[in-house]
Amino acid sequence: MAISGLVISFNEEKMIGKCIDALFKVCDEVIVVDSLSKDRTVEIAKEKGAIVISQPFLGDGPQRTHGLPYCKNDWILNLDADEFLDKDAEEFILQGKYLEGGYDAFSFRIKNFLGDKLIDFAGWYPDHKVRFFNKQTAHPSESIVHQKIITQNETRVSVHILHYGWDSLDQIITKKNQYSGWHAQQLYDQGKRITWFKPILNGKVAFLRCFFFKKGFLNGLDGLSISIIQGFFSYMKYAKLLKIQQKNKQ
Repeated sequence: MAISGLVISFNEEKMIGKCIDALFKVCDEVIVVDSLSKDRTVEIAKEKGAIVISQPFLGDGPQRTHGLPYCKNDWILNLDADEFLDKDAEEFILQGKYLEGGYDAFSFRIKNFLGDKLIDFAGWYPDHKVRFFNKQTAHPSESIVHQKIITQNETRVSVHILHYGWDSLDQIITKKNQYSGWHAQQLYDQGKRITWFKPILNGKVAFLRCFFFKKGFLNGLDGLSISIIQGFFSYMKYAKLLKIQQKNKQ
């Protein structure tokens, strides 16, 4: 059965070519929804045979939704530009196993990498995300950050996506800081209100969960660093929400 690859991008010249090449192993078309990149992302995507749609960034979920009408096939493989199918995921799709059981969305395991090192501690593995779905009955949520696929019949499968999202801890911190601002605004728009103690409590709990309960301490300095970053993200998300509340006096 024919499959459409769907990617959202912004300044991804380093990875977009490899991502498109990987998608064409299982897809018969690739659609790239680009958020007005300033580098060679669009040029490279077109050279690789992708159809490029330019669209100012609408948010994680809405940006993906914007690309769906341009996909000619019902089955959508929606990867980020720094994600690739592992061999087991390729086989799962090429062998048509997704057609068994009547499911309309599949949650794959994510292998997150820091450079070339797999982060398989502090709760970062197995990380599950729905990246493969049938657009007739499943679709991205409207969330600005960390969108989910709204589906009628989802299942988890033990196949993998390789995520090469960061070259350094600095990059993780930068992205987490950006996400915390988006997430805070999203929570405020959804009517979430908190007290001053919420950022402190959640930041502490997030760190303890990663470092102790999810055994980040077994991975030395890396485990400690990742656990601190998780605590930082949780703290900043709610600290920024509190600032938004104070600014709007509610």
